Amino acid sequence: MKMKMKRVDFISELHTKTKRNYVQRVVEHDKAKCAVKAKQWDFDYWDGDRQYGYGGYSYDGRWLSVAKKMAKHYGLKAGDRILDVGCGKAFLLYEFTQAVPGCEVVGLDISPYAIKHAKEEVAPFIKEGNATNLPFEDNSFDFVFSITTLHNFPCYDLEKALSEIERVGKDKKLVVVESYRNEEEKANLLYWQLTCESFYKPDGWQWWSEHCGYSGDWDFIFFE
Repeated sequence: MKMKMKRVDFISELHTKTKRNYVQRVVEHDKAKCAVKAKQWDFDYWDGDRQYGYGGYSYDGRWLSVAKKMAKHYGLKAGDRILDVGCGKAFLLYEFTQAVPGCEVVGLDISPYAIKHAKEEVAPFIKEGNATNLPFEDNSFDFVFSITTLHNFPCYDLEKALSEIERVGKDKKLVVVESYRNEEEKANLLYWQLTCESFYKPDGWQWWSEHCGYSGDWDFIFFE
């Protein structure tokens, strides 16, 4: 049976605050070499020069409004277990402890550097690992989310990651990925990205929902 994709929008306001020169990203540096360095998920990606990734990713409180919107939308409460798949430095995970006092947070990321430099208040709750094999029991989290992580997987690992998110979560799940709706957004995405392996329009992500039995929500980042 075809599953209808459920779309929500929690982070477009943050995304659109950043101004990007897409063509400059391609011509100013050797983008292929930058991508190789970015995919090491080490200092350069998080805190090095902008051509390798974030250009410095430090806590500034911007994710609190996102955590509050998610908490309200999903009715999260004290005692709920929340998992962030691909948590990075866990800034959003920390904000959940502020937005939902008494919740239990868990994060997972592939980057030892990000974990080492995670928000210290939640660092003890972060595991190093891969989304393709989540080290958690079935239905063990009240809310599972993954933001700008799953598009970094090739199709064979994307299938595993989506299936794993479905397995460990109960009824509240959210996946946010980069996408495009037209050729201009596709070109901008290709110019800007450093780590993406899976490029699909929303209807392509819809196909992945059906293929993997993923029952949660989606959100998309578009490069307009």
